[in-house]
Amino acid sequence: MSELLTSIKGVGPGREKQFHKLGIHTVSSLLSYFPRTYEDRRKIYSIKELTVGMTRGIIGTVIAVGEKRPRPRLSILEIVVTDGTGSLKIVMFNQGYKKNFYKKGQRLYAYGKVEIGYGALQMNTPQMENLGPNQNPDTGIVPIYSLVDGVSQYIIRSAVRNWFSVHGFMDEVLPPSIGKKHTFMSRYDAFYNMHFPTSSERYEQARHQMAYEELFIMQAGLALLRNKAQNYVGHKMEPDGKLMAAFTEALPFTLTRDQQQALYEISCDMQDERPMQRLLQGDVGSGKTVVATLSLLKAIENGFQGALMAPTEILAAQHYEGIQALCHNLDITIALLTGSTSKKEKQDIYDRLADGTIQMIIGTHALIQDSVVFDRLGLVVIDEQHRFGVEQRASLQKKGIHPHVLIMTATPIPRTMTLSVYGDLAVSLIKKMPPGRKPVKTYVVDTSYTERLRKFFEKEMTVGHQVYVVCPLVEESEKLDLQAAEETFLELRDYFYKRFDVGLVHGRMTPSEKDEIMERFHAGDVKLLVSTTVIEVGVNVPNATIMCVVGAERFGLSQLHQLRGRVGRSDIQSYCILVSDSKTDVSQERLKLMETTNDGFELAEQDLLLRGSGQLFGVAQSGLPDLRVANIIKDIDILVQARQDVLDYAKEFGIEQLQTVMSSELSKRFGEKFIRILYN
Repeated sequence: MSELLTSIKGVGPGREKQFHKLGIHTVSSLLSYFPRTYEDRRKIYSIKELTVGMTRGIIGTVIAVGEKRPRPRLSILEIVVTDGTGSLKIVMFNQGYKKNFYKKGQRLYAYGKVEIGYGALQMNTPQMENLGPNQNPDTGIVPIYSLVDGVSQYIIRSAVRNWFSVHGFMDEVLPPSIGKKHTFMSRYDAFYNMHFPTSSERYEQARHQMAYEELFIMQAGLALLRNKAQNYVGHKMEPDGKLMAAFTEALPFTLTRDQQQALYEISCDMQDERPMQRLLQGDVGSGKTVVATLSLLKAIENGFQGALMAPTEILAAQHYEGIQALCHNLDITIALLTGSTSKKEKQDIYDRLADGTIQMIIGTHALIQDSVVFDRLGLVVIDEQHRFGVEQRASLQKKGIHPHVLIMTATPIPRTMTLSVYGDLAVSLIKKMPPGRKPVKTYVVDTSYTERLRKFFEKEMTVGHQVYVVCPLVEESEKLDLQAAEETFLELRDYFYKRFDVGLVHGRMTPSEKDEIMERFHAGDVKLLVSTTVIEVGVNVPNATIMCVVGAERFGLSQLHQLRGRVGRSDIQSYCILVSDSKTDVSQERLKLMETTNDGFELAEQDLLLRGSGQLFGVAQSGLPDLRVANIIKDIDILVQARQDVLDYAKEFGIEQLQTVMSSELSKRFGEKFIRILYN
C-alpha cells in the first residue's frame, strides 16, 4: 500500500497541504484520523416534522441572513431557511465573519438540536453543509471529524471513501491466535466501520477492537521493556543497616505508615540481584524525599554511590539543601552538580566521583554529561520523571552497571494510567500526608472579587506571608497571555506600590532571569509573584499562603492541584483561590471538585474522565504513543484483558516470538527512541 496521500484519487499537492494542517502526512495517518462523533442521517426530516428537543437533519433554502450585536463582544448571526413545509432559524454566536458565506436562494443541510426561540423553531450552531442546486448531503451514519480552517468534512470523507473504494485489504497487526480468540472482524472491516459504520452495533464492535489493538501494542511494548530489565543482573544489597538506622533515629518526626511501606518495598527490591525499576508516587508534600534519601543511604552503606537527578537547578539545589540538613549527623560526602557549578568545582566533582570519594551526588542534566564517571553507581533516583526524555533517563542509568532505579513523581497518576503508562514499573504509593499540615482551603470566585482579593493579599503579606498569582499560558496566544500577565503584574505593582515587592516570571525570560526572581521569592524579598508558567513542581516556599489562579478553567484538574500544592507547606493555614468567569457545565463541575476534594489521585481520575486521556505524557517524554481510540478510564476492562493476553502469549510462545511479531508495529507507534532502548 502506498503511503503517499497523493496516491488517493482526488488528493493533489494542494489538498495534501490541507491535510498537513491536521497533522496528516501519510495514508496510515489519514485512516487513523478517526471521527470525533457521528450523525445519524438515515432519514432527512421536513421542517414540519420537527419538535423541540429532537436532534435531526433538514435540507432548506436560505430566505434571510442577518446579524445582531446586542452588546459589545457579542454578535448573533441568524439564517432563516425554508423547505416548503415550514421555516427554521439557524443561530450562530460570534461568527459574524460567516455572514458572507450564506446567500438568499442557497441550499443548506443543517443537523442539530431543535429549540424554541421567540415562539419559532431554531437550531443553535448546528453542523452545516452548503449544497449545490441538485446535490444531496451524505446519508447514513455520517462521520464528523475535527477540523481546522480551510479543511471541510467533505475533503476528509471523500479521501477516506476513495481509499476504501480501491482497496479491500489491510495488513493485520495482532498475532493470529489473538484475533481468533476474540473472534475479531478483519482489520480492514474494523477501520471501515470506524469511518462509515453500517450500524451502531458494528461501530461498537469496531471501536472495541481498535481500542484493544492499541492497548495490546502498548502492553506488548511494556512487557518487552520489563523483560529486558529483568534479564540484567544488578547489585544485590544487604538488609537495612546502621547508616539508615542512625538517619531514622535523628529525624525530628516519625515516618508515616505509607512512607514505611514504600521504604520496605524499595529495600526488598534492592536486596534482589535484578535491578529495581520502581515508581514512587506521592502527592505534593507527602514526604517522598525522605524515602528517597533513605534509599540512597542504603546504596551508600553497601559500598555504592547514589545519584538524584532533578529537572531544574532550583529543585536540585533544594534537594541538596534538604538532604544535607537531614544527613547532618552522618559521616557521608554529598555534592551538588548543575550547569551553574563553576568549571573548577566541576572538575573537582568529576575527580571525586570517579575515585568514589563522593558518595551521593544531586544534580540536573549535568549528571549525564560524558565527563561524569562514577566509581560504583548503585542507585539512580529521578525526580519528576516526566520532565525528562527517555534517553536522558537511560543515559544516567548507563553511568553504572545496571543500577537500581527509583522514579519519583508528585503528579497524581490514577491507577488506570499507572497500569498502562508504567506497566513496566512496580509502584509504591504515599497517600497520607505527614501530621501537622492543615488542608489548603479552596474557593472558586469570579472577577467581581478582584478588589476583595487584593485586600486579602494585603492582609496576608502584612503578617509576613507570600502570595502566588498564576495566569494561564496557551501557546497559540502566547503574546496575548503574556500581555495579560504583564497587565496583572503592573496593576498589582501599582496597587502595592512601595508597600510590597511584586515580581513577574514568564516563559520568554531566560532561565537565569527566572531563577533570579524565584530566588528572591524563595528568600522572601519578593512578596507577591505573578507567573505565566506553572510554578516548578517541588519549589518549596513554606511562607507562601495564597495561590491565586486566574482563568482557572483553562488548567487541568491535576495542574490546579499541583499549583495548590505550592502552598500549605507548613502549619500556617493556606488558601487556593480559583478565579473564573466561565459558566459552562464542565468548567463549573471541574472547579467544584477542586473545592470539595484535596485528594490528588481522585482529581486525576476525574480529570481523565472529564477531559479524556489524550496525550499520556507525549512521545518525547515516555516513548509511548497517544491513544486515538482507547480511553484508559472507560476502557479499563479492555486494558486489563489486553495486558493478560500479552502475558499469556509470551508464556505460550516465548518473549522472543512476541518481539518478532510486534516489532514492526512497535517501531511505527512507539518510534525510534523506544526501539533503540529496546534493542540497546
